[in-house]
Parts: sequence; C-alpha cells; structure tokens
Amino acid sequence: MSLSAAQIEQFRHDGYLVFRQLVSPAACAAMLAVTQEHLRQAIAPLEYEAEVGYDGAPASLDAPGGRTVRRLRAAYQRDPAFRAWAEDAQLGRWLRELIGERVFLTLAHHNCVMTKHPNYGTATGWHRDIRYWSFARNDLISVWLALGSEKEANGALKVIPGSHRLDIQRSQLDDLDFLRPDVAENQAIMARGVTVELDPGDVLFFHSGLFHAAGRNNGDSVKTSVVFAYRGESNLPLAGSRSAAAGDVAIGS
Repeated sequence: MSLSAAQIEQFRHDGYLVFRQLVSPAACAAMLAVTQEHLRQAIAPLEYEAEVGYDGAPASLDAPGGRTVRRLRAAYQRDPAFRAWAEDAQLGRWLRELIGERVFLTLAHHNCVMTKHPNYGTATGWHRDIRYWSFARNDLISVWLALGSEKEANGALKVIPGSHRLDIQRSQLDDLDFLRPDVAENQAIMARGVTVELDPGDVLFFHSGLFHAAGRNNGDSVKTSVVFAYRGESNLPLAGSRSAAAGDVAIGS
C-alpha cells in the first residue's frame, strides 16, 4: 500500500503524519516486555533524567529519583523485536515515498525507547531534532511508535504544524536551541501547538525541523515510546560529527 497524494502533501505542509493501529498488539507487547525487563535490570546504555538537567529533574544521580530513566539507548541493538519494527517493509516504503530516495536508519540519533515516568519524568520545551544533528540537509524523518496510551495527562508529544517551514532567527532560541517563551513572536508560534494523542500501535512521522515538545507525566504509570530516525541516501552525515559516528542501516532496496 502506498501513501496517498493527500498524505504526502499533508506531510510537506504540516511536517507530520499519524497512522492509527499500524503496529500489531503482539509486536507492541514484545517490545514493551523487553523495555520493562531492561528497565528493571538497568541495562546500559541508558540516559537518566538527572543527566539531562531539565527543569524539575533530580539534581544528581544520587538525589531522590536520580536513577529515573529517560531513555533506553541503542534500541535497534537491544532485541530483534525492535529491529523488526525499524526495518519493517511497509514503514520503509512510506519513508521512501516521503523522502524520495532510498532510506537509511541512522543509529546515532533517537534509536531509543523513550520512557516518561510519573513524578520525575520532566517536561521538554519546544525544540527541533535537527538542533543537535549534523547532516547535509535538514530533511530527516523521525518515527515515533506508542507502546501504550499517550494523552495530554501523561506527557504526550505536542507539535507545531508547519513549523519545519519557518525561518527561525538565532534571537528566538535560547542557549540550548529551545524556543524562548519570552519572545512575542515565539508566543504566537507556540500558541499553534497541538497535542498528538496516540493509542498503542499508533505511529507518528515528523520532520526533523518540526518544533515539538512534551509535558510531564501526571499519570500513575510509565509512558513508553520507540523512536527511530531515517535519512535519504544522498543526505549524508557530516564527516567527523556525532551523526556519522554510529553508522546506519539500509532499509529496503
């Protein structure tokens, strides 16, 4: 099955697409089981909330909540269940239709299971993934799979439709390249944000230049999402950069 012309145009215009019930309950359950076991055993590589240092995060790894995991890194390398999803044939066809050439999974960025915990899981301000990626062009696609329910209350992702097409000035960003909320122009941009609520098996595609954010998890269970990023064959990582360090995987032919 191919994407419709309307879906392709929607992605070009809005910078994102949502696919409902794309991944089977069995596949989601397999990935969730691995995630829960790896969290229980604290299997490296991990990223902790205390290491990121966003507002509200534990002050150190030894502080209360300091060992709260923000993400399990290297998802592709962790288990065949993640590799099967990352290399899914249908997923690869749609990505190729959107990117316009052969597709590669980049192992340096995302390639993780995001885990937002109650109490110590921090909010994330408005940002673009390309802020810390180094490629020839700002033209990658992130693929976000919900393994459980993602709602406003437990910190679902929020996006600003069309923001990948905006010409953002340096003065609109803080030192970490987040949109500054004190800038009037940014306030109008942020007011356009919408929450992307997902059910288990739902998938969000979004452009590497799309501004997105997420709130805290005010629920009582861990929110879990699998995230991979893809580039086109000609969109090479810059030599010597972090983006080039981990290699990539060809998807399809």
